[in-house]
Amino acid sequence: MQLGLQGKKAIVTGASRGIGRAIAELLASEGCDLAICARNQAQLDEALVSLSAKGVKAIGATVDVADLEAQRRWIAAAGEALGGIDIFVANVSALAQGMDEASWRAGLDTDLMATVFGIEAALPMIQQSTAGAIVVVGTTGAVEVAGPPRAYASVKAALAPYVKALARNLAPRNVRANMVSPGNVYFEDGIWNKVEVNNPEAFRAALGRNPMGRMGTPQEVANAVVFLASPAASFISGTNVIVDGAMTQRVQF
Repeated sequence: MQLGLQGKKAIVTGASRGIGRAIAELLASEGCDLAICARNQAQLDEALVSLSAKGVKAIGATVDVADLEAQRRWIAAAGEALGGIDIFVANVSALAQGMDEASWRAGLDTDLMATVFGIEAALPMIQQSTAGAIVVVGTTGAVEVAGPPRAYASVKAALAPYVKALARNLAPRNVRANMVSPGNVYFEDGIWNKVEVNNPEAFRAALGRNPMGRMGTPQEVANAVVFLASPAASFISGTNVIVDGAMTQRVQF
């Protein structure tokens, strides 16, 4: 399928590894120029080398998106350097698994506030695009409870009505907004790799909950994100695509 992404300009937050990195790599493979951010300079530099090798413009910066003013400055500078913004992918997460105050504040600052105000900062340029698209990376933890209460799932859940409202309000301006919610995703040094090493019993239990008998890959999530970000999905807006190998049991209408 031709996704129509050649020459488009995209920003991806938290894109130096895992799902964010896979999203950036696929966008670059489809011909998008990219601006990415991360907090680890070495990982960021390695990602930029890989993305640039695909023949696109790839720029990046170390940014703590929880610092909203720093994120605003970076988005403005990235949009100017790219010559506009067609696509904004909010992927960054604090992965706050606890129920203590610090976990809640980290989740609210990074997953919620940084996503909302990152999108708001990018919107003036996105609305100038002929094919503007916003994709927020969520979690199946927001739609189905598994395990104890966690800040991470609750904060991600708060983004669903925001994305739907964006879709409704931005549709007349030819800007789409969607969400992609992954289930358990495994990659080296990712959260499930760490569970596998540190708590094998919990890892086996998680595997057992998935009818496919495995976890997803960053690439499988990226496939959904990049499709929704592309002109090939031009009449899809306001949806939440679950990428979980049929792990969740709710019926989604």
